[in-house]
Amino acid sequence: MTLARLPHRARRGRVIAGLGLSATLVTWAVAPPASAEPAPGPPAQAAREAGLDREAGLDREALGRSLAAMHEAGMYGTYSAVRDGGARWLGAAGVADVRTRRPVQPRMIHRVGSVTKTFTAVAVLQQAGRGRVELDAPVARYLPGLLPDDLGQRVTVRMLLNHTSGIGDYVAGAFPSLVQASPQSLDDHRFRRIAPLELVRYGLEAPRTGEPGQGWSYSNTNYVIAGLLLEKVTGTGAEEYITRHVIRRAGLRDTSFPRTPVVPGPHSKAYEALYGYIDPPRDYSVYDMSWAGTAGALVSTMEDLNRFYRELLGGRLLAPAQLAQMRTTVPVTDAQGNTVMHYGLGIYAQDLPCGRFWGHDGGVFGMGTISMSDEDGRRQLSLGFNLMKYQQLDASGYPQPHAIDHAMGDHLLRALCGPSAAVARGSRPPVLLPTQQVLVKR
Repeated sequence: MTLARLPHRARRGRVIAGLGLSATLVTWAVAPPASAEPAPGPPAQAAREAGLDREAGLDREALGRSLAAMHEAGMYGTYSAVRDGGARWLGAAGVADVRTRRPVQPRMIHRVGSVTKTFTAVAVLQQAGRGRVELDAPVARYLPGLLPDDLGQRVTVRMLLNHTSGIGDYVAGAFPSLVQASPQSLDDHRFRRIAPLELVRYGLEAPRTGEPGQGWSYSNTNYVIAGLLLEKVTGTGAEEYITRHVIRRAGLRDTSFPRTPVVPGPHSKAYEALYGYIDPPRDYSVYDMSWAGTAGALVSTMEDLNRFYRELLGGRLLAPAQLAQMRTTVPVTDAQGNTVMHYGLGIYAQDLPCGRFWGHDGGVFGMGTISMSDEDGRRQLSLGFNLMKYQQLDASGYPQPHAIDHAMGDHLLRALCGPSAAVARGSRPPVLLPTQQVLVKR
């Protein structure tokens, strides 16, 4: 069924559902060889005992082919940075501008969306390590009057960071035309400044997703509140604090909160398809990102993201106690009750055939990012791409796997698990689904 024939109510609900700053959740439908049985112990140990441990070294030719396959499947442009210890590979495929055919480059500056949440969580946890923030204290202790009394005293700092607050998302409030499956408000608000308090108001006006602490439900409002809390306890603007104490401390050269609507430095255009409602896809690379703030406004490069997660997981940004809190997770389940990932405090874990990987994904209008690292930050992948919501919707309004998703999953699996990982996948390739779709299905 085409988009035009979908029931309007179903279509608009699913379009809204896929618009969170965290745009892609990698659900790995990967089966081990028939002879391998699940082994006990942690995921990495189980993977080794099943003969699925990641391969040493990088097959640069295979990585290049799999990245090119993403472009051949329909992705306009993509760039990737892969590391295995001291070995690294950078690649790019496709175009940064569909009109001029300007090619993408591996070191392009990229809007990384909800990967920003890891940076924000690190900053809050640094304050926890100094005794200025208590993770299980109510938000009202630090921001009295911001939330209604029934929420302010029940929602804790931890609940903000692991998305169990039950507070709704602000995106539909900030971009009301999306409720009608129209991009009009995206165009009208390109240069609009939206204050954090206004975003919080939109989130509080949205339907609650559950009782505080009841279960995981992704909401960008949580991280705008976290930014306000950070400002209150430090006396410094949240973006300024994150820049000084997280970005600079990690030694990142190309990561920042842009001061203007323009991406600083060489960058790609950002093409948004909105599941076919924008045809042809439109460029949203020039945009005032105050609508994302501490939930998703950062720009970075794929190399910088790898360095950031390596520094974080290596214990150089947080003390051991706070890093352990960050990696304390809650389950995220699909409609059938299957756990598809484990969400911590601004970071999540995914179990692949070759072990457990940590990181985050992100998506803003026209740009998507995935960044994953193994538990010690030795094996890493960061991937950026410049076309979003390219999938079609089915009769129920759910995004359907696209050839791009299969090619992307193949590249991710080869990068993180090794060149023969695609063979081990069997007949069920990994699929990329919008994070918010998990919420809709529950």
